[in-house]
Amino acid sequence: MALPLEGRVVALAETRQLEELAALLVKEGATPLRIPMVGIIDVPDPKPVIDWLRRLITGEFTYVVIMTGEGVRRLLSVAESAGLRDATIAALAGTKTVIRGPKPAAALREIDVKPTIVASAPTTEGLIVTMAKESLAGVSVGVVLHGVENPPLVAALEAANASVATVQPYVYTPSADAEKVADLIQKMAAGSVDSFVVTSSPQVDRLFEVAQERGLEAELKAGLARTRIAAVGPIAALSLEKHGVKVDICPDQGFVMKKLVQLLARSSS
Repeated sequence: MALPLEGRVVALAETRQLEELAALLVKEGATPLRIPMVGIIDVPDPKPVIDWLRRLITGEFTYVVIMTGEGVRRLLSVAESAGLRDATIAALAGTKTVIRGPKPAAALREIDVKPTIVASAPTTEGLIVTMAKESLAGVSVGVVLHGVENPPLVAALEAANASVATVQPYVYTPSADAEKVADLIQKMAAGSVDSFVVTSSPQVDRLFEVAQERGLEAELKAGLARTRIAAVGPIAALSLEKHGVKVDICPDQGFVMKKLVQLLARSSS
């Protein structure tokens, strides 16, 4: 009996959990095409992160908004190098933590910290709606960013008269060279890729950036239109939709790779 994805080529933009995702797809019979779009690295200068951690430890923040699990782990890595790990964990446990979704929840569980508030949806908009229910006037809010700035969230908090202090414990960097990304675009345009799996919005940004640099916008539009597009969750899906891309597969809950692969396999039968 043939496996659900047998004979299907599935392009993967993931970096950090690339092999885990590829293995899940191979089990379903797929041939993974690995094109990691972006990598994650520590910020070049840890001083701003350490300064923010000291503010957290002294109890300055009433709330700490956490976007990603990676943000928690990178914060703790900097804290450990500065001799502040235990104090940071204690401070997070004693602060109202507001998380965007299941990944920061899992990262907090690793240090035995239970989140105080979970966003109504695992998006920036979900965080804004959730924080709007809190009394924020005169309150200090720490925000752990997800590798890039988040002007809408900061603006919403400041409009509620909160004092906002952001910290960026990691940044994104191009992972695959532009030549490989351009090759993927041409493969999709030629119809030799069955599905394209996206797991974060920076991957989408990188894809369209290379297309613009190489003059491949038309090929990318055509390729995405003839390829099944799978997004791991609403954030990645929204990023694609902003570029006019139709998302064919996206879990409505449980935004993890295993769930995404299950849906991909089920939709192919």
